[in-house]
Amino acid sequence: MQLPNHGANPQNVYRQLGLVMPEDVYDFSENVNSAGPPPFVEARWRTFYPLIQRYPDPDGEPFLTKVAAFHHVIKDSILLGNGASELFTVLARRYACKRVIIVHPTFSEYERTLQAVGANIVPIIVEDIVQYALPMEKLKREMVNADALYICTPNNPTGVLPQKVELEQLIIHGASVNCELVIDEAFIDWVDEGYSLIGHVAKNPHVLVVRSMTKMYAIPGLRLGYLVADPAVVGELKGMLAHWNLNAFALVIGAGCLDEQHYCQRAITYARNQREALQGYLQENGCQVTNSVTNYICFALPKNQSADAFFTYCLSKGVVLRHTNNFLGLNGEWFRIGIKDITAMTYLHNCLQTWFKAN
Repeated sequence: MQLPNHGANPQNVYRQLGLVMPEDVYDFSENVNSAGPPPFVEARWRTFYPLIQRYPDPDGEPFLTKVAAFHHVIKDSILLGNGASELFTVLARRYACKRVIIVHPTFSEYERTLQAVGANIVPIIVEDIVQYALPMEKLKREMVNADALYICTPNNPTGVLPQKVELEQLIIHGASVNCELVIDEAFIDWVDEGYSLIGHVAKNPHVLVVRSMTKMYAIPGLRLGYLVADPAVVGELKGMLAHWNLNAFALVIGAGCLDEQHYCQRAITYARNQREALQGYLQENGCQVTNSVTNYICFALPKNQSADAFFTYCLSKGVVLRHTNNFLGLNGEWFRIGIKDITAMTYLHNCLQTWFKAN
């Protein structure tokens, strides 16, 4: 079954499988906040219009100042990107033809961008998908001869948050063996900011943390992310980026988003309630379900049920899940579900109920 490598754009799934797309489709394959952007974005949209006639600020203001204040870091330690994807592309150039460890299953862009620059990739697969338990001793052994370790916290696609104490152990070990850590915190907004490792950057120049504004604030169309790292690293990477790589709308709206912490808390509470209900229902029906802390979960059907048949059934009902065919360690046997609004979640429950009753 040949499928797209990313979530969203459900029409591509139907087209590649040669299926007729139903009139009503619920896309659970992407994991952006179902509440939509913070209300101020729509309320002030007309006031943003004049920005289209001006060049964006070359330094990324006012977003740069807001990020620095939000994380209590200096501006020189921040690199702004046209989405986290641009940052991973430029980071890969730092590791061209070098040895890089990737902990799987994980976001596919790490491997794609590193392969493009000839990096020697060392895949390490976690054995317990439900807990996403890090193989610490194996990681430490491989880090001795590696230039970098890529790790995602919370993990995508499982939604599991690795133990912070273990990540801190890897930071200490990385310093002793000269191995950098590239830490993807695209979904850290869905847990307490205290779990972030940005606070370790100032004293650990080998730690690079990538953040995304897309997931919590529901602004994927604006393309906005940032990297927090040692100023020397930021300076090197900045020289690889195009001038004016961010548009003026992204910079202004992104700055406003960082003031929306009440909005974030409401989203976290809603996602937690929906996630826990869905986890319980799937477990009651014999599924393996990851211990996600985010706005998505990952699950595997009981062994006697066909993943391909289930995926096709869901598509026929207008329910698009995120397949895992291109996630090493999941191999198409698991599915990721993004938490959506109550109408979509109710429809999903009815769809699942029909499947489980028949199987």
